[in-house]
Amino acid sequence: MKIEEVSERGNLVLEEVGKAIVGKEEVLKLILTTILADGHVLLEDLPGLAKTLMAKSFAKALGLDFRRVQFTPDLLPSDILGVSIFNQKTLEFEFRKGPVFTNILLADEVNRAPPKTQSALLEAMQERQVTVEGKTYELQRPFVVIATQNPIEQEGTYPLPEAQLDRFLVRLRVGYPRKDEEIEILRRRMERKREEVEINTVLSPGDVIEMQKAVEEVYVSDAVLEYITDIVTATRNHKKEIEIGASPRGSLALLKLSRAKAALEGRDYVIPDDVKAVAVPALSHRLILKRELWYTNVSQDAVMAKLMERVPVPKFE
Repeated sequence: MKIEEVSERGNLVLEEVGKAIVGKEEVLKLILTTILADGHVLLEDLPGLAKTLMAKSFAKALGLDFRRVQFTPDLLPSDILGVSIFNQKTLEFEFRKGPVFTNILLADEVNRAPPKTQSALLEAMQERQVTVEGKTYELQRPFVVIATQNPIEQEGTYPLPEAQLDRFLVRLRVGYPRKDEEIEILRRRMERKREEVEINTVLSPGDVIEMQKAVEEVYVSDAVLEYITDIVTATRNHKKEIEIGASPRGSLALLKLSRAKAALEGRDYVIPDDVKAVAVPALSHRLILKRELWYTNVSQDAVMAKLMERVPVPKFE
């Protein structure tokens, strides 16, 4: 698939999802960029901001299979991965696949499940496979986890450990709609006279895989590669506010996302602006701030945004 087709089909998908989601164009573009970069999304925001609707709308528009799991304190790993059941007719155990065997898995309120259940997703997210009772099962492609969590209500939750946070290519915040956007939400609800929004399927799983392959052909110059490593190195050297900076997985995240963003814009090469656009959502959740900042209003996003201003941008002609 040519880069021009990736851009054209990507815009068709965003147009369809835009029927359900009013505004939030940048968030929607970043979610699609992450899917094309073959990564996972963590949506961290308050309830009622259409996080679940976003996931369902993308699955429908992309023609992908969709499953949703509500994470609760009593959720077991087998509830996600699947379980072996004894068949009395064949006198053998049969593996019943869990909801992880899908294209887009919505892990709703992922921080409400205990660590043992959260970790059940690690192999699936990283290796695209599941191991149950010593047997390995490949997951179908494409496979994307879209997880949500409420950053305010933390009582009775199990915060995601750094190792699992690192598996998410981006962490996004949706935010409240503007006044005119909220009026438009109400107007559209009145016009359609039902809760459900009709989304047309414009792609197929095969199309998404071809688009992901096309992203791998996007050219990245040495100057841009150096810019990416300069940004990640800066997170490790900023000892004033950052205790632990991003790992090489952060560098790879910037590379994959910047290539996908360039492809969505119809370019077969990456420019520094592509890297700048994805740096905060790609790296902020990988930073561990100094302990004295934990009880202040200083956020990882703010620290990362401020850090980006200090890293010299290469000239690109």
